[in-house]
Amino acid sequence: MTQSCDNYFTPNYKPPVAADGWTYRLIAQDLARPRSLVIDSRGALLVLEAGNGIKRITLEDNGGTCLAARDETLLVRHSALNHGIAISDDGTTLFASTSDEVFSWSYDAVDGIVSAANRTIVEGMHNSGHTTRSLLMSRKSPGMLVVSRGSDGNIDELCSDESSGHCQVRAFNVTDLVTGAGDGGGQDPLDFTTDGILLGWGLRNSVGIAEDPNEGGIWTVENSVDNLERDGVDIHRDNPAEELNFHGSLEDLVLGVNNGNGRGANYGYPDCLALGSTDDFPQLGDLNPGDHFHAAGFTTLNDSACEGRVSPRLTFQAHTAPLDIKFAPDGSEAFIAFHGSWNRDDPVGYKVSSVAFDRRGSPEVSADSNAAMVDVLSNQDLSDCPAGCFRPVGLAWDDQRRLYVTSDSTGEIFVLQRSSDSGSEASPSPTSTPDAAPAMGFPNMWVSLVALAIPMVMPLAAGFRFLAIGA
Repeated sequence: MTQSCDNYFTPNYKPPVAADGWTYRLIAQDLARPRSLVIDSRGALLVLEAGNGIKRITLEDNGGTCLAARDETLLVRHSALNHGIAISDDGTTLFASTSDEVFSWSYDAVDGIVSAANRTIVEGMHNSGHTTRSLLMSRKSPGMLVVSRGSDGNIDELCSDESSGHCQVRAFNVTDLVTGAGDGGGQDPLDFTTDGILLGWGLRNSVGIAEDPNEGGIWTVENSVDNLERDGVDIHRDNPAEELNFHGSLEDLVLGVNNGNGRGANYGYPDCLALGSTDDFPQLGDLNPGDHFHAAGFTTLNDSACEGRVSPRLTFQAHTAPLDIKFAPDGSEAFIAFHGSWNRDDPVGYKVSSVAFDRRGSPEVSADSNAAMVDVLSNQDLSDCPAGCFRPVGLAWDDQRRLYVTSDSTGEIFVLQRSSDSGSEASPSPTSTPDAAPAMGFPNMWVSLVALAIPMVMPLAAGFRFLAIGA
């Protein structure tokens, strides 16, 4: 039976196209830089709007992708919130981050309200450059909050020093701080650099964090260096690669178990970066895609110096800017939001793609594969990007196996679903094919280059050239 739907929102640009076997729909517009999102126990979307706060959106749900925003309420007004949001396993505590702190609020999903005052949970994360502080509340290890902190610019030498706290992913047990149990009622906020468990360092800007629902492994997606030279040759078009990194399970980390999977290890940056393309790569030697190469363009190259660093499990096209990763509920795939390039002559990214995982919680393809991804939702014409196209940021699954996707530059939220998961033969999305594209128009698109980018102040480093707008 064909599903009818009266929701016919359309983008003010060429609409993205879904892969075969998927339907999608635009369900919310005119949001203020929507970045990350979570779903509460009543099915409402909690969306972090960068520079504005947290918005609660209730939905009119007619099944499948036939959804539309019904009511929108600014749940938290806070101009310093810029990206990260998470919710506790029981749905009663909400977390969000600024560039320096993680806050928590008591949350009532029935009434859609938070406590009047927030509490500071983690502090001491301020640096310029990459200022997002992504958050993940573990489902396998309840009470454990994972926080990612990026570099102080394109090349941040402090990331070579583990004690700096820069370029690290850490996990914190926040149970007592949230509940006030034990001495938590009078406990000071946790310090990012000195408290918690180190999952990995040498990670330039690992914005997306995910937990495998089966094995509990923590995975991140890494945004690597811009405008790189090697041996005096500009290699930035296709190098270094973006990365998918594995950090082990929180359960094993808490127990102090280490079975060789690189828990708490150095992942290379800024000295060692992942090879993307071998084409015209200076002093290639026996390097293969995914291998680390020495990034010090201003010293003698020594790729063997990278042998002790953990290489990525998979690599992706340089500059595609992966900003989120979420596993399918059954763990069979990881979905990644690629925000898209800003400093490449030929745009790349601007899509949601999936990577197949096996039953052991590992990607099905080898580390040097160039065929790991399947595109799920992508733009028709990348020449319109970045100013006039869909730019995905945040991902979230609901209990109907529907995937929600934010697009910050266009102020939108989309919902996707496999046709086989919809329970009926869903009607085609009104924005899923080129034939349905509205007349071209970009009334608000140009702001994506300035107002919708997270600004970065990047320090000079010999051998590197850069601009100052980031993902």
